[in-house]
Parts: sequence; C-alpha cells; structure tokens
Amino acid sequence: MAEALGIVSSVIAVIDLSVKVASRCSEYYTNVKNAQDDIKRLQSEAQELKAILEKVHSTCDGSNGVRLQDPQSLCKGVEDCQKQLVQLEGKLEPRGANKLMNRYGIRALKWPFKSKEVDSLIKKLENCKANISFSLQVDQEVQILNIHQNNVLDKLRYVNNAAFDSHDEEHNARCYQDTRAELLRHIDSWASDRDSKCIFWLNGMAGTGKSTISRTVAQNLAQKGELGASFFFKRGKGDRGHAGMFFATIVTQLVQKLPSLAPHVRDAIEADPGISGKALGQQFDTLVLKPLMKIQNDPQKSSSIVIVVDALDECDREKDVEAIIRLFSQAQHIASLKFFLTSRPELPIRLGFKKIGDRYKGLVLHEIPEEIVKEDISSFLEHELAIIREDYNISVTQNRQLPADWPGYTIIQSLVGMAIPLFIFATTICRFINDRKCGQPKEQLAEVLKYEGRSQVSKLDATYLPVLNQLIFEVNPSQRRGILQDSKQVVGSIVILASPLSATSLDRLLGLPEGIVDSKTDLLHSVLSIPSRPDHHIRLLHLSFRDFLIDTEKCGTNPFWIDEKDTHKKLATRCIELLSTGENLKKDICNVRTPEKPRADIDKQTIDFHLPSEIQYACQYWVYHLKESGSSIYDSDQVHNFLKCHFLPWLESLSLIGRLRESIGMVDSLLNIIDPIKGDQIARFLHDGKRFILSYYSIADSSPLQLYSSALTFAPKKSIIRNTFHNYIPDWILQKPNTDLGWNTVLQTLEGHSGSVNSVAFSADSKLLASASRDHTIKIWDTATGTLQQTLEGHSNSVNSVAFSANSKLLASASCDRTIKIWDTATGTLQQTLEGHRGSVNSVAFSTNSKLLASASGDHTIKIWDTATSTLQQTLEGHSNSVNSVAFSANSKLLASASRDYTIKIWDTATGTLQQTLEGHRCSVNSIAFSANSKLLASASHDYTIKIWDTATGTLQQTLEGHSNSVNSVAFSTNSKLLASASNDRTIKIWDTATGTLQQTLEGHRGSVNSVAFSANSKLLASASCDYTIKIWDTATGTLQQTLEGHFGVRNLSFGITNSTLITDIGCFRLNINSNIPLPSSSRAINSRSHRQGLSINESWVIWNDQNLLWLPPDFRPEIFTISHTGSKLAIACQSGRVFIIGINDPYSNIL
Repeated sequence: MAEALGIVSSVIAVIDLSVKVASRCSEYYTNVKNAQDDIKRLQSEAQELKAILEKVHSTCDGSNGVRLQDPQSLCKGVEDCQKQLVQLEGKLEPRGANKLMNRYGIRALKWPFKSKEVDSLIKKLENCKANISFSLQVDQEVQILNIHQNNVLDKLRYVNNAAFDSHDEEHNARCYQDTRAELLRHIDSWASDRDSKCIFWLNGMAGTGKSTISRTVAQNLAQKGELGASFFFKRGKGDRGHAGMFFATIVTQLVQKLPSLAPHVRDAIEADPGISGKALGQQFDTLVLKPLMKIQNDPQKSSSIVIVVDALDECDREKDVEAIIRLFSQAQHIASLKFFLTSRPELPIRLGFKKIGDRYKGLVLHEIPEEIVKEDISSFLEHELAIIREDYNISVTQNRQLPADWPGYTIIQSLVGMAIPLFIFATTICRFINDRKCGQPKEQLAEVLKYEGRSQVSKLDATYLPVLNQLIFEVNPSQRRGILQDSKQVVGSIVILASPLSATSLDRLLGLPEGIVDSKTDLLHSVLSIPSRPDHHIRLLHLSFRDFLIDTEKCGTNPFWIDEKDTHKKLATRCIELLSTGENLKKDICNVRTPEKPRADIDKQTIDFHLPSEIQYACQYWVYHLKESGSSIYDSDQVHNFLKCHFLPWLESLSLIGRLRESIGMVDSLLNIIDPIKGDQIARFLHDGKRFILSYYSIADSSPLQLYSSALTFAPKKSIIRNTFHNYIPDWILQKPNTDLGWNTVLQTLEGHSGSVNSVAFSADSKLLASASRDHTIKIWDTATGTLQQTLEGHSNSVNSVAFSANSKLLASASCDRTIKIWDTATGTLQQTLEGHRGSVNSVAFSTNSKLLASASGDHTIKIWDTATSTLQQTLEGHSNSVNSVAFSANSKLLASASRDYTIKIWDTATGTLQQTLEGHRCSVNSIAFSANSKLLASASHDYTIKIWDTATGTLQQTLEGHSNSVNSVAFSTNSKLLASASNDRTIKIWDTATGTLQQTLEGHRGSVNSVAFSANSKLLASASCDYTIKIWDTATGTLQQTLEGHFGVRNLSFGITNSTLITDIGCFRLNINSNIPLPSSSRAINSRSHRQGLSINESWVIWNDQNLLWLPPDFRPEIFTISHTGSKLAIACQSGRVFIIGINDPYSNIL
C-alpha cells in the first residue's frame, strides 16, 4: 500500500510536469512560426503522456481495485519519465536575452530543437509510455498496439468507403436466408480449408448478384473473425474506381483486425514514407506480404485471413487488374492468407487468371444450374413482396389494403421467369414496386408485367423501362419531348460522370437552378442511390443501368437513350465554363499567402472550402470529357482561351487536391486532339506548358505557390507560360536571374539515387525508365511525370547494368556481387537470381524474344542463360580481360561482346562459336550496340573514340572523335540514323551514323556520364551520371540555346562594397547589366563568403528569416553564394560555371 501511495505521489508530480511541457509548447506554437509541426507533435506527445499517467493515477489510488503486479518496475518507469520531462522542460525554458526580452513583453522565443531531435524526444517519450503500460499489466498490448495502429492510420491515404460495412454499402443487399445456400457453403468450406487454393474467383455476367454474394461472404467471415479486409471497386466513384489506394486501404483494415501487424507496417512506412505512391507490387510486398510473414506464428491470428475484393472489372486500368491477380497468387506460401474475388468474365481478367495457372479456384455464377437460381430468385421475391405488402397495408385504410396472398404464386413465378438469371431484375423491380412516388404497388406490378412475353424486349429493357416510363406516363407529346430532354441532361450526366457528385454540386456543374437535379430524380430511386441530404453523392445502384442507357443499338428504339459523346461534350463545356467563372480559379485560391507553404500543411477543410466538389471535379475531368467527346481543339477556341487565362491557377488547384501528377497526361491528351490545320498556337502553348510542368513538377506538387515564384522566375525568357503569366511573379522578386532564352534539351532530371548511376534502360513503350546505381539499388521511373515507381532492392553491391525484356514485363540487373537478378516490372518482385560468374557482372542483355539472357563478367567470360528455367546454356570464353558489355543482334543469332582487352568479339548464339574479333581500339572497349538491322556495330572506348563496324565483314566503317575523355556508352536510335555516346567529359554527343558528323552536344551533368538509352520512338534520350542523377533529353529540339561553361567551377565570390562589382576566384566583374556573367579562363582565388540578416540560402532554397522562400531548380543550385551588403541581392555560382544574381525584398511585408 505504501509503495502504491509513493507511486501516486510521483505520478502527480509527473502529470504536473507534462502539463507544463504542453503549456510551454503552446506558448512556442503561438510565437514561433517555423517549427509549428514539430511543436504540435511534441505537445501532443506530452498530452498523451498525461492521459496515460492519469490512468496510472486512477489505477494506483485504489478506486478501481486493480492490484499492481510489479510496483518496482512501475516506479522506475515513472521515474524515467520524470527525468525526461524535467530535461525537456529545462530546454524549453527561455534563456538569456530571450528571457530578458520576454520579461519586457517582447516576443523573442526561438524553438530549441531540430526536427530530428524532436523525433528522438518523441521516441523516448513513447518508450516511457510503453514501459509504464507494460509495468501496469493493464491493457498493455492494446495500449502499445493502438499507438502503432494510429501511426499507420495517420500515415496512409486510404479509401474510407470501400469496405463491405462502410456507409456506402450499408443499404446494399445481402443474400436472404436460404438463398445461395449451396454456393455460400462452398465458399465457406474453401475459406476454412488451409490446403485450398489461395484465390477463389467468382465470375458472372452483369446483374447475376456477384456484389450481393460478396457482401454476404464478407459479413459471414467477419462474424467468424476471419475477414482480414474488403474492397468493393466501383467505377465512377472516385478512388473506388482505381487501384491507387487499394493496398493502402487493405492494410489499414488488416492492422485493425490484427493489432500485432501494426508495428511491422509502421516500420515499413517509416523506412519508405512514399510507399503508398509506389508501384502496386512494391506496395503489396512492403505493406502486406512482408508484415504478414512476420506474424505467421502469432496466436492472435485466426486460422484464416480472407481478403474480399468485389467487382475487380470496375478497376480502371487493365494492367492494374492483372497485377493484382498476379500479386495475390504469389502469396500462396502464407497458408492462412486467402483472397475472394468477383468480377465479370472480361478478357483481361480471364487472361490474368490464365497466367497464374492452377493457383486459383474458379466458379462461373451464370453457369449454376437454372433450377437453383430459380429457387433463389423465387425466395427473394416472395420475401421482398411480402414486406412491401405489409408496409403498404399498415400505411393505408382497410379498404385499400392488398390481399393477404398478394401477389400470389403465379405472378411470382412469372416474375421469376422474367428475371432468370439476373438478380438485378428482381431487386430493381422490387424497389420500383415499393416506390410510392411512382404509384401504388398493384399498379407498379402491372406496369412490370406488361413486358412479360415480349420477345423483342431484352432483360435489361424489362428491368429498367418500367421505371423510366413513369417519367413520361400520360403526358402529351410536347411535354414528353421536354421531359426526355431534361432527364437526358440530368440522368445522362449522372451515368457519364467520371466520379459521383451530390445533387447540389451537379446543379452547379450543369448551371441549373438549385434543386433541379433533386426534382428530376424524384422518380428514379429504383435505379439510383439518392441520399436524403442534397450534399451527399448520387450513385448508380448497378452498372447495368449505364449499359442500358448508352447501348448504341438502342439509339432508335429507347426514348431514354443517351448519346455518350454528346454528353461528354456538354460536360466538358460546362466544366470549362465553371472554371472560367468569377474567382473559381485564381492565384493562391486558398489565401495561403506564404509562398513556401507545403501542400501537406494546408488542411483539407480549407481546400474543400475554396475548391468545392464541383470545382475539384471540373479541374480533374474537363480534359477527360473533351477527349471522350471526340472533339478537336484549335487556336482561340474555348479551350485555348481558358488555358491562356487559367493554366497556372488550374495547375495550382490540381496540386492542392493531390492530382498534379495527372496534368501531364491531360496535356498529352489535348495535344492529341489539336486540329492539324487551325491549331498551331495552342500546340505551341501546350508543348511549352508540358515542358513547364515537367521542369517544376516536384516543387509544384509539394508547394503549389512556387509555380508563381520559382517556376516563373527560372523558366526560359521565351517560355510562352512565363510570358503569358509574367504578372503573377511576386513583387518581392526585385531582380530576376538571367535565364536561357528557350528550353534546353533536358526534359527532366530524376533525383533519388544515393550513389553514381551506372546504367539506364527504357521499356519497350518508353513509359518506364530503369536505372542501376552504385547504391546497390535499381529504380523504375514513370517517364511521363518523372516520379519514382519502384525501388528494387536485393543486390549486395553496385548494380552495373539493367535491361528490359522485349515485352517489358521483366527487368534484368547485373551487379558487382557476381549475380544477375530478374525482376517482375509490374510487381517489383524478384523472380530469379542467376549465379555462376566468378567476378563482377558488368552487363546484361535480353535476346529479341526474351528467351535468352546474356551476361558479361570481370571473370573474362560471357554466359547465356535460359530465362524460363534459369539454367545456364553456354559459357563463351576467349577474352583475355574483363568483359564490359554484351549486345544481341536484332534476330538474336549473333552476340557481340566488348572487353578490357581492347577487342570486340562476335559470337554465334546457337553454337557458341566465335565468328569475328574486331581490333582497332587502343584502350578498353566499354560499350557496344547493334543497329536495328544488325548491319552495323558501334563501340565506345577508353581511348576517347567511338568506332562503327560492318558486322558482315568486320571492317571498320568510321571512327568518331570529339570526346575529351573515356567514352562509356553508345546507343543507336530506333531507325539507326543517330548514335548517342556518353563520356567521362560530362557530355552526351549525338552523331549522324551515315556521315559520322556530330549533330549535338548535350551538356548539363555535373559528373561523368555512364550510360545512354533512346526511347522506342527516339524522341527521348536518357542519360545516367556519377552526379547521382538521370536526365531525360528531347532529341528533336537541338542544342542548348545558351551555356556558359568552364572546366573549373567558381569556388568563391563576394560583392564589392558598392554592389557594382562581383569578386570571384576567377576574376572581378562590373555589374552594369542583368546578365549571365562570362567567366575568364584564369584568376586568383578569394576566400570570402557572406551572410546577411534575413536573406540566406541552402542547397535548394533561398531562405528568408529561416523560412524557405524560393526553390532553386537543379541547374541553379549553388556551388558558392554571397549576399550583397544591403542584404537584398544574392549572387549564386553553380558548378557548371553559371553565375546569376537575384534580388529579393521582404516577402512578408504585405502580409503582416
């Protein structure tokens, strides 16, 4: 008892300390603006600690009767906590001048911790909480795991309405008792059998009841404790219509079901915070598969964990569907993990299942014997119609009541005959009969029965026409035309929308008076999910309703037929009109006013207030509707005028709602529909706009207002976007840097590797780019946006080479760890590891049909492997030194190898015999490449030259000279007219293969260029460098318009006292014009670096008073910088030799 009292006393003291820390954090939060996230995090941690300590207090004071199992341990835990808080409070106490200034009411608080220190403090406090909870023996596991669960939920973006028990699915049907009984028993038996296939695929045509079965299966599994997660795809319902957040949603539900999974998922997220945006395979492996494997023996886990996925066919991208099927099949080694999938039997899904062989159990719903289906539909109708009869009879006087046996066995059987095999018919006509807005049940039933026996009427006609005909029942022809026109506008929009909207938002989008959509859908509750609140989304109850309305074969026969293209055109027009109205789009739409503000720090409520649903919809989908309408665009049309006025605010809004990545695809779609005769100006605008997005995507996505400051400031002088929106450049930028006249040939710079990038390769369709690095990883990039898709880890040493298979489904990598690895590019999973070389593997190449893989090694050999079986086919010996490169001819009959022994050898791949040895280089041959027709072979050498050989005769055709250092890589364009070469001299050169003349020299890398690769259409060229970057170049636009270069970068510089001169280690320059500063060839060094109050700089930002202000693009980042004596100008010298000056005024002077 005494021990308990002592603990209570200590706990009270620690509670008091936690209150003081939280209070002190609150004071900092009010007065310090540059660390508010860290302050808030620490404050929250102190408040959580207080809550736990209060629980300890209530436990120890005897009021709840809990006996302490280990008071000494608890006492130590409280003492440790007290020490941490005492130290923390001491550091938060204002010191010295700050304290004195505070005494006189002057705010001078400075946050004493860096972000990493806050992370460390929070971890220590979390340990304190965990130790105290453990010592108490009260809900210990729940306490700790809840922390992990909350961490997972906080850090993953997931779809919160996709589960079977979500509000969206709440009122959707489940199977009635005694219906689908045999099928449900069959599924239950599969789920419970640990030896059964890991996937159960239930497929059936539209309307056969798949989703109803899925909801029932999920509900049954949940009741037994065997449901791991569920995801119900729904086309046209935003994030439920694609796989972007599919695995994040699955794992979010899994950690709630299995708390012991949470810490492993949390660790995975902390190791890769961007995992939810990576490729599906990497997400599945990192978030689902590996964490589940770590808890396989956890007693908390039930015998089975089943993940239910409904309507896989409603997932937008066919490749994603195929990837999901393949990924699920790879989980078969976890015996307890199973997947229940439903879909229509569409071709991509059938192919996906065919590719995984016998790793699934399939059942075709519409092939279930008709008698069983007939009984199930009959039971459903009897049950539903009885409820309708009872509800109706309760609500009316006795003389209007329906007979007790209504509607009778005969009529029910007639309805069953009309329905088979479509359950959707039964559910829709029951909703219709029960809809009192349309009429009384008896009348509604008679309307349905009119369609019985009409041979020309399809099942869907009989399902939906009785509902729709109520709209035009007993109206004259002129009224009929008006009603049909209005209903087509409203209902047509609802079924064509890419994502659902509420009635209120749809009114605004369509430009209708408020309440019109509501009134026009009053009689359609049988086919649409219409919420009681006008701000909730209207949704289709079943996709077959859309199929029925847009069926082109019903154009002349269905009065409610929707012209799909015309509806898309009208929606596109209305989207553009809405976005062009008033201030629906404008600079700084959320009134943030601080240019560096990260998008993540702007709360969703603020964004939704300034960008309501219909505006967000219009921003995301106006291009989609325009493309689907089949329209063309041309100069000075509605689209062109919109872009000239609103292009940047549109990008800002897309960034705010997290959709900027889609802008590049939208611009590409617009480029594809330009009128070839009347579209010259809009084409130039869009091409410039695409370069603008690609160049500044990374910063615009994270800090949207940098579009107006950084992007416009550093864009080329002749950029159409810069000149169109130059008035948007902030006033606080007093002097803009002198930029190049036009866009240079660098389309994108991809940053992410932590070591030299040794090799790059494009996929066959050029949508992906793979890079191999000395950091032991391979990265796969999306070439459209420059975003990282996957990081492939597994090699234990530098990765030297990567190569895609012909169909791009496989990627091979070669490493200094003496292995070759083959990866699945869709999922990121490792398929094979090939071992056998005794030295570093320097190069890999697939044969044209991808059946063979060649590898070159430091052990002087080339090996040829069978990719299907992973077996070694041949070992080719003949080189007397390391083999640096291999390449197959177009027909794969020849294999060329390049070696450090100064030679190239050509081999017969069928027999392994040596055909030719090509000699002529004076140093190591680093790279080789066949032309498309295999008549030419190019070789790159350490002797600074490239040679082109005739493969038939082995004679030397040309020697290309121009590089000033070792040439590391060569690549032919697809038509073999161009040859690219990469060198240690930091340049890429493009040559005309017919004449041997130099066409272009591409400059921009800050280190040796190790590898080059053309895209399939040869419009893009990728290069990999020791500067840790990959650059993507436009091969059509020519050389850089202006480059100021020197072999030696500027190391030191400073302004003269009058600010009229700039002193550098390579010379002194008079500043009489705003221009780039030419650099002389020799100078003396000056050791001077200046810093001034307010203005500063770090690696990638210009800083004002410790706040990020202006983002610096990669080509403008400093090697050295100095600040003028007035503190308003920055001179920045880059490694390339470029020096530029920028003038900055106080950016916050107009905000305070």
